[in-house]
Amino acid sequence: MGNNAFQERMSVRFRRLLSGAPDGVPPWLEIIAAGDEPGLFTPDDAPWVVHADFGTLVGGIRALLMQALHPGTLRGVADHSRYQEDALGRLAGTIRWLTVTTFGSHAAIAREAGRVNRLHERVVGEYEVNSGETKPYRAADPDLLLWVHLAFMESFLVCHEWYAWRPIPGGADAYVEQWARSVKPLGLETAPMNRAAMDAEIARILATDVLRVDDRTRDVVKFIQYPPLPGLARISYRLLFDAAVVSLEPEFRAMLGLKAAPRWLVQPLTRVLLRTIRWAIGPESPIEDAGRDRLVRIGAWSPERAS
Repeated sequence: MGNNAFQERMSVRFRRLLSGAPDGVPPWLEIIAAGDEPGLFTPDDAPWVVHADFGTLVGGIRALLMQALHPGTLRGVADHSRYQEDALGRLAGTIRWLTVTTFGSHAAIAREAGRVNRLHERVVGEYEVNSGETKPYRAADPDLLLWVHLAFMESFLVCHEWYAWRPIPGGADAYVEQWARSVKPLGLETAPMNRAAMDAEIARILATDVLRVDDRTRDVVKFIQYPPLPGLARISYRLLFDAAVVSLEPEFRAMLGLKAAPRWLVQPLTRVLLRTIRWAIGPESPIEDAGRDRLVRIGAWSPERAS
């Protein structure tokens, strides 16, 4: 009983940190539980498994570092979000889109995509390219949507492989192909459909010389490295950040000016930390359970039929 009470307290604190909800109950929990239709994925699909695991805690940091390398996405964040004043609020918004899209119904996904698209309509401006010229941008531009998609997708995949423990149904290719469905409601019609295509697209963007680092980039990276977190979370985050850095491609680390700690040390320590967090908050996942229960209720999935 004592252990259950401890896990309940830690679970509330953990989910309060990620969702911003005072009671630790994410406001999108009911959205995922509601509805009488399936969504994009079931518990047998690769995105469901990857996003339900704790490698995403590292993958999210890694994705932000990658996104900071594109001057368009960087300028959009710097000019149109309150990431310094409300970093956890911005994090909660991203988590909301990710979880609703992964575990919610088609109707919930459509509403969530509409919310994100309305936010994107206001994100417009200009950014400087490596030649010194300025280029106009909109958050809904296909090249910016693609870079954000690639950064999240590759980061979640790599960090799951490095730090998580659940096998990916169908492997990496299945994850890339299936997660491509998530960005169509946001306006990105063409996305890589397997790992080789994903890697090739990232290499292509790197070769075009669009990515860059300037003082603004370094400021954002410093904020990602040292966000305003409460004491215990700050200590854990230090290792999660190191885990994100060591998993980056060497070219990206060099551009960002980040040095990697030894993989032989960081990888096992991160795995231990993530397992410890899972033990501390308990095995239940309210979000995943809500999505699974909806599918069972409408007859779209059952554990007995699971492959």
